[in-house]
Amino acid sequence: MQTKNKIQPLSHALIQVNHWKEAGKKVVFTNGCFDIIHLGHIDYLEKAKNLGDFLVVGINTDASVKKIKPGRPVIDETSRYRVLAALHFVDLVIPFNDYTPIELIGTLLPNILVKGSDYSVQNIVGANEVIAHGGEVKTITLVDGYSTSNIIAKIHTLENL
Repeated sequence: MQTKNKIQPLSHALIQVNHWKEAGKKVVFTNGCFDIIHLGHIDYLEKAKNLGDFLVVGINTDASVKKIKPGRPVIDETSRYRVLAALHFVDLVIPFNDYTPIELIGTLLPNILVKGSDYSVQNIVGANEVIAHGGEVKTITLVDGYSTSNIIAKIHTLENL
């Protein structure tokens, strides 16, 4: 699938996800801002993909990032969507404008919902919905020292030298 074709609104993504699930494939879902892509993101997404057959990533629009993280995003939404879609282990990218991805998760009902180990399963948005439909919720150990916030702080430190 071409990079641009991997970026789909929820209505189109649902058709694809249902097709995969009907074929007996495991669909993994995760979400995030994915502002400045770094090793931590790559490691996390690659591990998420390895949990199933297809990886679907919900990605915050610029407006929703601004609600969650003041002063962000650094990278505009169109660029963030394209970069994620270019990764070979990402099968679909779905932009969402809400504070949480609950609508995406409740609509798609992935086989596996995944977040980083900085979340506990009971605090993951959509966990109850996925479990209620026979799915699993998992966490992935994050790479120490890699976060967009840390990278931004390091850049600010370098600017002040």
